[in-house]
Amino acid sequence: MGIPLLAARRFGPLFATQFLGAFNDNFYKTAMLFLITYTLLAGDTTASAQIVTVAAGVFILPFVLFSAMAGQIADSVDKARLVRIIKAAEIGIMLVGAAALTLGSMPLMMLVLFAMGLHSTFFGPIKYAILPQHLAPKELLTGTGLVEAGTFIAILTGQVAGGLLAPQVSAWAIVGVAALGYLTGRQVPAAPPAGRARVEWNIVASSLRITREVTRDPQLGRAVLAVSWFWSVGAVFTSLFVPLVKGDLGGAETVATLFLTIFSIGVATGSLVVARLLKGAISVRYAPASAVLMTAFIADLYFAIRAFDVPHAELIGVGEFLADPGSWRIVLDLFGLSVAAGAFIVPLYALLQTASDPSARARTIAANNIINSGFMVAAALGSGVLLKAGLDVPQILLAVGLANLLIVIPCLGIHRIQRALGTA
Repeated sequence: MGIPLLAARRFGPLFATQFLGAFNDNFYKTAMLFLITYTLLAGDTTASAQIVTVAAGVFILPFVLFSAMAGQIADSVDKARLVRIIKAAEIGIMLVGAAALTLGSMPLMMLVLFAMGLHSTFFGPIKYAILPQHLAPKELLTGTGLVEAGTFIAILTGQVAGGLLAPQVSAWAIVGVAALGYLTGRQVPAAPPAGRARVEWNIVASSLRITREVTRDPQLGRAVLAVSWFWSVGAVFTSLFVPLVKGDLGGAETVATLFLTIFSIGVATGSLVVARLLKGAISVRYAPASAVLMTAFIADLYFAIRAFDVPHAELIGVGEFLADPGSWRIVLDLFGLSVAAGAFIVPLYALLQTASDPSARARTIAANNIINSGFMVAAALGSGVLLKAGLDVPQILLAVGLANLLIVIPCLGIHRIQRALGTA
């Protein structure tokens, strides 16, 4: 079902637009951080590390501030029209981004990063809220799985491109990608609103109100909690891959890139596998088992890392790493973890789309994005606190893995509700 869906106008252009947007976000962020780390602040590792932390906060801030407004607008206007406006704005943002990279202006780079976060904030509620309008109920799970798989592949390839290409090349490439995203966005079919939401300009009050409304619903509230936990686990793992690889495995940057690649491909694989297993049914029946499998793979990953022999004085590349028999246990654990994560997340996103009121679907996704952002910030701060307390990276990953078992409880709660409704 996946290939015909990608070729269909009711899904293909939206998928391509989402893919190009996620790619460009990560392309620009990585190019910017490489320019700052290896050129502008090459002699000051402390300052460059601080800039990396600040950049993460700058990008995520718009999600916290403006997601509610984005959801209200998306529920009030034709979503296809909004896609065209948002993607046109991306071209302008990236033209300024190209100038920032060319001039090497850090304040301007940060301004562009905030603008890209704002762009993603307004596009986020649309990409999920529009799917139930264009896809048949039996296609929705496959469509959601394809969007999730594409997003993770886009993130990975964007990071790789940003690291490989010179800043001067990246500066103009990001503009080209934005222009291509605008062209694909113009092909998205009309998606008129089911109702009309009042747009509140008080961003604090509106954010509190929509999150309250969503979390009051027993099924949606549990789903948002589980989705937010997923993103916090993903944020911890992907942010700690580099120090894990360098400090505990003696690997170079290429090994860290290998870990990111395995993680992205694994999530994409799990996203597509669970869609096929469920055969179009919007059910979380596999989510509890997926969460348990995630914990099992994380626990074995911890012991595999501890057992890995690091006899080299110098950092090793991918070839040397994979030549060690102990590396394959690590690779398989990481892949198994990410496949289970992909199988965990897709039905939950599909549930958010179908269990919410069609006239408030974008606001449901917006509330989810607000809570996701809070969880990710808390996860980053928590990791920093644990590192300060003396835990090493493998111990933090194990702690996250054990805590992951708690998410089984809300997933079982959702499953009980679905069984009662006859939708399990």
